[in-house]
Amino acid sequence: MSAAVERTFTSLRVPNYRRYFAGQVVSVSGNWMQNVATMWLMVKLTGSGVSVGLTAAMQFLPILLFGAWGGLLADRMPKRRLLTCTQAAMVVPTASLFVLTEAGTVRPWMVLALALLQGAINAVDNPARQAFVVEMVGADRVVNAVALNSVVVHSSRIIGPAAAGAVIALLGVGPCFALNALSFVGMIVALRLMDPRALHTPRPVARRRGELRSALRYVRRTPALLIPLAMMALVGTISYNFQVLLPLLASFTWHGSAAVYAALTAAMGVGSVAGALAAGARGRVTPRLLVGAALAFGTAELLVAAAPTLPLQIAALMPLGAASVTFAAGVNSSLQITVEPAMRGRVMALYSVVFLGSTPIGAPLVGWLAESAGPRAGLLAGALAALLAAVGARAAFARVRSPARSREAKTGEFVVGQA
Repeated sequence: MSAAVERTFTSLRVPNYRRYFAGQVVSVSGNWMQNVATMWLMVKLTGSGVSVGLTAAMQFLPILLFGAWGGLLADRMPKRRLLTCTQAAMVVPTASLFVLTEAGTVRPWMVLALALLQGAINAVDNPARQAFVVEMVGADRVVNAVALNSVVVHSSRIIGPAAAGAVIALLGVGPCFALNALSFVGMIVALRLMDPRALHTPRPVARRRGELRSALRYVRRTPALLIPLAMMALVGTISYNFQVLLPLLASFTWHGSAAVYAALTAAMGVGSVAGALAAGARGRVTPRLLVGAALAFGTAELLVAAAPTLPLQIAALMPLGAASVTFAAGVNSSLQITVEPAMRGRVMALYSVVFLGSTPIGAPLVGWLAESAGPRAGLLAGALAALLAAVGARAAFARVRSPARSREAKTGEFVVGQA
């Protein structure tokens, strides 16, 4: 048991990552407070599932459109400096939401516009953060570090919504935005306290034409990158729309308050933390793990869609959280391990595009489906997408392995598996 616990937290031995981890705990908890507050604000302003879906879409549209260029910027610039700038810029839309809400002048279009601005900053911030992990801990700890990042995100999914529910009940929606604006300071301090000499910083990519096209060609000829990215493109578009579906389940299905929404989100967060801790103890990611995680994801989402009562749905959200984070962390880790260092920023930007940037396509569709046929229909669509990804990936990995085994049989040489 002690050896497994030691493996789970091995990245925290690295001082720079320890600082980053602490800053993330503060900052991501604030982000989840804002996510809950923003979605609840739109539910109350409009009462429309489509509007809630559009809010999510605005947050991620810039990643879809410009995320690849954000990855290119991450390959060209020191990531620590870039992240300091983006974290400081995040304060602007967050503080603006606080002022507008407290003044009583907030309108749906203002929420959408500020979500779009925050998404534009995130289009640069997210690829840099994804690629920065391996620079802090090195390739041998990257699977563990990605899993611990998931622990932070999903622990914050418990802390943030619980805090948001309490703040909304006692003080209203506006203070959630103020607290998130303050939380960015924690991340900035953590970045500035790092020792840059201890970072595994690759040589910046020289500016030349065709850099994005070369990244796409590189992914296309590397099945170990292409298959996980294709899985995430499907699952990210249809299945990862919980920030749209959970508030609609709370309001439309269970006719509840912000406390019910917070309970649903926190339950999923509990399962996600458990899944992330388990992922942190693994030393590698295999095709079988990716396929199994997608299969578990789809099965668990079917159970959530079918749950007849609120307590059963809360219970079913826990295994769904575990499966969803196992899948996302597995795809992320497999990409980080496989990719060449000079391509890391651009490949992780493609990961951000298919995971987060697909939201502008999937979120309005799922929001419309939930409004017209009920939130359970949105869950059912997500479950089917995850199951389809599992079946398709299993066939694709089998096709990749078969030629490799044939070459081994003919030449007698060992061929590294695509994992």
